[in-house]
Amino acid sequence: MPTMKSVFVASFASLASAGFPWWKPLVSEDALANRIHLPELLRGEQTLEDFAFSYPAGNRVFGGSAHMDTVNYIYEELKETGYYDVYKQPQVHLWTKSEQSLTVNGSKVEAQAMTYSPSVETTADLVLVDNVGCTAEDYPEDVKGSIALIKRGQCAFAKKSVLAEAAGAKAAIVYNNAEGMLSGTLGSAQSELGPYAPIMGISQDSGQKLAKQLQNSATPSAHLMINQQMENRTTYNVIAQTKGGNPNNVITLGGHSDSVNAGPGINDDGSGIIGNFIVAKELTHFSLKNAVRFMFWTAEEYGLLGSKFYVNSLDAVELSKIRLYLNFDMIASPNYALKIYDGDGSAFNQTGPVGSAEIEHMFQEYYTSRNLPYRPTAFNGRSDYLAFIQNGIPAGGLFTGAEDIKTVEEAELFGGRPGVSYDPNYHADGDDMSNISHEAFLINAKGIAYSVAKYAVSTDSLPPKQPASGLTPRDAHNDPHPAGSSCFHSLVTE
Repeated sequence: MPTMKSVFVASFASLASAGFPWWKPLVSEDALANRIHLPELLRGEQTLEDFAFSYPAGNRVFGGSAHMDTVNYIYEELKETGYYDVYKQPQVHLWTKSEQSLTVNGSKVEAQAMTYSPSVETTADLVLVDNVGCTAEDYPEDVKGSIALIKRGQCAFAKKSVLAEAAGAKAAIVYNNAEGMLSGTLGSAQSELGPYAPIMGISQDSGQKLAKQLQNSATPSAHLMINQQMENRTTYNVIAQTKGGNPNNVITLGGHSDSVNAGPGINDDGSGIIGNFIVAKELTHFSLKNAVRFMFWTAEEYGLLGSKFYVNSLDAVELSKIRLYLNFDMIASPNYALKIYDGDGSAFNQTGPVGSAEIEHMFQEYYTSRNLPYRPTAFNGRSDYLAFIQNGIPAGGLFTGAEDIKTVEEAELFGGRPGVSYDPNYHADGDDMSNISHEAFLINAKGIAYSVAKYAVSTDSLPPKQPASGLTPRDAHNDPHPAGSSCFHSLVTE
């Protein structure tokens, strides 16, 4: 026969799992969203900018002093609430920084060295590579001793770089297949395919002009310089999970805490992590039924390294406890559009794991309830949700645009300037406090709160979890939308 003490202990444990602290009101979508205010969001962003500008580098790149300040700030503030179990997850990743220049026939061309490219300084004629440079046959004999000009598309930059090296090129230049500059990565310092050729990216406009000259039998000469610095750096994810709620049905969400080398990263992704951070602080006023885990990723800008490291550290049992993942990367772009990851594949023909469609529909309901327009954005695996969907975990999130160009239709819906990128300071030193839309920031931070509150109470709107599937083509959908999918993970691999 159970004693009074055993009954009390069992009841206490039941209450604790239902929501800590249990005497607080159960969270609801509107109650949590109504606690999110612009001044607190801006104070958080100002703190990040102050960290960046406290040091000569003026950035929050992973492993640097300002990034460590960011990590410690989030950790200490959330730990102090007493509402979360908080820890820092250490890891070591390779940091790089490049200096580069490119001139063609004496005229400067804007260029960006790809992450992990070898260093070089060379002068040589440009040679146009056939097709998109994804097979050895695409490289003509005169590439040897020259600089290969390659169109972006169909295969990874690493493969193009290896093939150019094998063909004897002194270096390779990849030009974009969409408007804007090309910032890319080889993915790692070494490739199993073979050694790299030094490689950089240029804009579509610059590349097309050079390609046209070569097609008209001109032989432009280029001087190309890449100076790549590399070092291993210790860095940290910050993980904060509510002490209350069902720990076997965990709601997870994240954004990345690092910036690029160029600037402080106040939109990319200061906006996402501060949105999550403020929601985490306001959630402490409520009880909940499902545990919520806030995750602040390191080294996203170098290939989603922090989120991949975290997911790879989990065994099958721990992965099975994660019910869904929500991603918030760039939610306050100055020339914004309100975008939702296309989890059901209806717009971009890439469908996430079972449940991703329902997450997309939930965000649609949020915007609709506020009489706000929205548009889909490609669910292409180029942000920190990638490792989750590869393990069959449904995902979704919000985005306001990066380097892609705002359309006339979008300007009519959301305001702003058509023909201009959503974030003109994307990956630049101008991504500071003056570079965010206050309106979009508040709308989307409240959207974070709405989604957290909804799933912290119930995940019954989601279908049962399925085995890992990653992204799959959507059946009977014939519109692949090749353009218009921004690269949320800023350094793309292909």
